[in-house]
Amino acid sequence: MYFCDQFLIKYMNHYETVFILNPVLSDDQVKETVKKFEDYLSKKGAEIISTEHWGLKKLAYSIQNKQSGFYNLIDFKAPPTVIDSFELELRRDERIMRYLNVKLDKFADAWSVKRRERNTKKA
Repeated sequence: MYFCDQFLIKYMNHYETVFILNPVLSDDQVKETVKKFEDYLSKKGAEIISTEHWGLKKLAYSIQNKQSGFYNLIDFKAPPTVIDSFELELRRDERIMRYLNVKLDKFADAWSVKRRERNTKKA
């Protein structure tokens, strides 16, 4: 078991997950949902790098007869084995309207760092 743990820690990939939450949720419910998924990832051995709340945005097309949704981004590093179970949790939650998981390569990783730095300077 020890070798397996060391192997997974050594080979963690960088991921970004964007998900859209139902617009009828309150701010507390949105924060609670984001916290739920951060905790889930942490329990599975992921390292949360950053979380961004992009707010209520208009959708390009209606989803579940909704015209808007709360956008959120979680930037994290995790072993590849975590992603399947994480996506299953996202599909099970009825508050999630859509989600997208992306594995970042070295170029996207560098861009992600620049984006975070730019956002911290604005705040």
